[in-house]
Amino acid sequence: DTHIAPGYQVQEQLLFLPMTDPSELRSQGSRTMSGEVPPNINIKEPRWDQSTFVGRANHFFTVTDPRNILLTNDQLETARKVVQDYRQGIVPAGLTENELWRAKYVYDSAFHPDTGEKMILIGRMSAQVPMNMTITGCMMTFYRTTPAVLFWQWINQSFNAIVNYTNRSGDAPLSVNELGTAYVSATTGAVATALGLNALTKRVSPLIGRFVPFAAVAAANCINIPLMRQRELKVGIPVTDENGTRLGESTNAAKQAITQVVISRILMAAPGMDIGKAFVHEDVCCGEAMSGLSTQSSEHAYKGVSLGTRRFPWMSAPIQVTLVGFCLVFATPLCCALFPQKSSMSVTSLEDELQASIQRSHPELRRVYFNKGL
Repeated sequence: DTHIAPGYQVQEQLLFLPMTDPSELRSQGSRTMSGEVPPNINIKEPRWDQSTFVGRANHFFTVTDPRNILLTNDQLETARKVVQDYRQGIVPAGLTENELWRAKYVYDSAFHPDTGEKMILIGRMSAQVPMNMTITGCMMTFYRTTPAVLFWQWINQSFNAIVNYTNRSGDAPLSVNELGTAYVSATTGAVATALGLNALTKRVSPLIGRFVPFAAVAAANCINIPLMRQRELKVGIPVTDENGTRLGESTNAAKQAITQVVISRILMAAPGMDIGKAFVHEDVCCGEAMSGLSTQSSEHAYKGVSLGTRRFPWMSAPIQVTLVGFCLVFATPLCCALFPQKSSMSVTSLEDELQASIQRSHPELRRVYFNKGL
């Protein structure tokens, strides 16, 4: 272990960096802005330029890395302490810049950017790949009866609801009643929509039927996300200036944030669905597709067998689940990167009352910023 200060015992596996010689650190204590780390690093912002897609992609590849869910509570708390202390001007002796950035991204992967609370494990974006693969595999296996279809569709939409709630924008707490209402309305609406659209595959041509499951995915996302985040649409989300000074709450900003998230989630599902089609025989009836029952990534698992597995039907599910995982590893961060997480809009696009307030207090301000969620 590398001892970097009293109370800081950062495991090598946490920081994924070479260990520092303990003999060089034993005589050192915590110092205020005098360690190996420059004193002016803004760790409130990502390490890469968020004005470019490549910069945002690098950021989200780090935040959504599935390995982050393997980190222990002690490792997460250590990362949080490093980040919070640095923000207060305290640098643990021996801490390097790379270790600071690693701690920042461990922190970002597990703690909500607005509330600072530790997020639900399965709701973190780093859990997308393993969770979606698991749910997809179950839905590909248990699809023969209506109760099984309903159960796994409910599981899928419940998981989506947890992700949408966990990655919401804003710091206002939800009451138990508000959360319960949002969950019931979101899951019920999404399940009914997905099942209803799926039923259409039995009454349309196979060509059109191939696109119905994707429509079910898109429609379910358009229902689940806004309903799980309906409080934001009612009372607004915090908007700030470029320095983070809070200016008020805006429902217009919430509408833009939720719209961007819906677009990202729909596109996140597309690659897994399209690749899944390539592994399905042309003679498989699209009316028996189960894609609308699946997860955000693959929601297109057919009842048939994949190409090359005609003689071994049992191989179809493992191959498709593997493909779903492969697609999600790339689709999750790349689709998250379509829009900056710290989104912005013109002051003139805000509500009239908020515009007037900002013009009085910050007459030179032209744009406001907000966390759009994920």
